[in-house]
Amino acid sequence: MMNVRRLALLRELKIRGTLADVAAALNFSPSSVSQQLTLLEREAGVELLRKTGRRVQLTPQAEILIEHTAELLKTLEIAEADIAASLTTVTGTVRLAVFQSAALALMPGALTAMQAAYPDVRIEMIQCEPETALHETWARDFDMVIAEQYPGHAPAHYPELDRTKLTTDAIRLAAPPASLDGITSVDDAKYMPWVMEPRGAASRHWAEQACRQAGFEPDVRFETADLQAQIRLVESGNAVAFMPDLVWSGKETTCQLLQLPSDPIRTIFTSVRLASAHRPAILAFRSVLGKTAELVGQQSRMELPDLEP
Repeated sequence: MMNVRRLALLRELKIRGTLADVAAALNFSPSSVSQQLTLLEREAGVELLRKTGRRVQLTPQAEILIEHTAELLKTLEIAEADIAASLTTVTGTVRLAVFQSAALALMPGALTAMQAAYPDVRIEMIQCEPETALHETWARDFDMVIAEQYPGHAPAHYPELDRTKLTTDAIRLAAPPASLDGITSVDDAKYMPWVMEPRGAASRHWAEQACRQAGFEPDVRFETADLQAQIRLVESGNAVAFMPDLVWSGKETTCQLLQLPSDPIRTIFTSVRLASAHRPAILAFRSVLGKTAELVGQQSRMELPDLEP
């Protein structure tokens, strides 16, 4: 009988592409991964890997095994969730990937609420860009992801992941204080330096398109994924930026926050694998996140200054 852990390694090779990437993801040495896959070949009785230069290529028989392994891992995950659901206490670990503004606005309150209501659940959080986090959740590196969707920019679709809307927030133009430059619209910002996230991020793609639809190419002088750094650049009069409302949760700012003509909205959602969606710890955490997001949204609307039209 073939070893399940070795089958999972073969699937990881399909996902990651190289033995070195599999080793790095699982904290193994490349030689250890290679040895385990060699043992799997013996168990299967067929060739699974072929060397092509410095890389290895999966054989058709390996592809068949990977397809069955995905179903096997899904069945095992459902079984684990069923066992957890049979217990009277909600326990276990939820490995979470989350992007920065959600981590800052939602996680402190959600973690406090989880500790009070479900003290036997352990939440492990890693900050990760949504596009990467969705893939890694599908690959089983995380149990849940908090991700975002900008208008007209759908994230990658993974059929094994579900999707539950968490909240929405408006996207606005953040400009320096009125005393510094007097910007009152996107058109006024066309000659200003801009700060945006690095290329490849959904927010960057959306921001560039929004500027182009307004009739200009933005002068992106500053690139950073750290929204707190972006805010400091705007507040000091060195840049303008598009900012979602969630970043202002619990924070005062001297920035002007200007409504955009199309009133764009960002959607924030959670995704988990369908096989584990009914695990009690995940259900509990999603419920707590939903209540936290609702409370944060109410507070943000109360704290935001009167917006310029």
